[in-house]
Amino acid sequence: MFNPNPRVQVVPIGPGQACYVIDDALLEPDRLVAVAIEQRARFVEAGHNAYPGLELRMPDAFSAALDQFFRLRVRDLLGVRRVQRMYSRLSLVTRPPQALTPPQWLPHRDRMQKVPGECVSACVLYLFHDPALGGTRFYRPRQPERDTARLLYDSVVLSPADFAARYPVAAGYMGESNAFFEHALTIEPKWNRLIFYDGDVFHSGDIRAPERLSDDPAVGRLTLNGFFTGTRPIPA
Repeated sequence: MFNPNPRVQVVPIGPGQACYVIDDALLEPDRLVAVAIEQRARFVEAGHNAYPGLELRMPDAFSAALDQFFRLRVRDLLGVRRVQRMYSRLSLVTRPPQALTPPQWLPHRDRMQKVPGECVSACVLYLFHDPALGGTRFYRPRQPERDTARLLYDSVVLSPADFAARYPVAAGYMGESNAFFEHALTIEPKWNRLIFYDGDVFHSGDIRAPERLSDDPAVGRLTLNGFFTGTRPIPA
């Protein structure tokens, strides 16, 4: 299912961080779109994360194939020693800007349920042809870690009105930069383009034309997302 001879492009994000881009990642990407269309009624909003749309968990057999591709092609590049668990899902961004909550006004990290000593890597496969639907933006925090952590915590516990009154953050999808995050890199979307990155890097979808979003997998911003929890190499 995955390209047996992929070319991995390394795109720097900042000091010590990079995004790994693989074009023509799947041999038959239309098959995944067909699955999404067939299973459209099973897409749901998840309650455990801040993803602004619908998700469909992928079967274990597909996730295992993605995991094998990650282990062979990308794991060492991201400094991962061993993958302990992972999963993948099909995703559709569907929420209009006015329906977003404060955590969705900010970039985020993919930290899952990791414990000390673990790391999380993530991937996005773009399964749409319309580039106006947007790729992925990466950011660097402008505040000390303690202040950034407080901002993220308050975005969850405060009401939208209280959060907006306390922090100068515009409601809606994250744009270029704000007082708390500096835009570092945008990966443009491309049909059958697969990107991998360290989940600790702040990122968000590059949603510049929210009026083009749709809950129809045939025309919407359909992606495959994978998350890999693992360990770092043991220091020599």
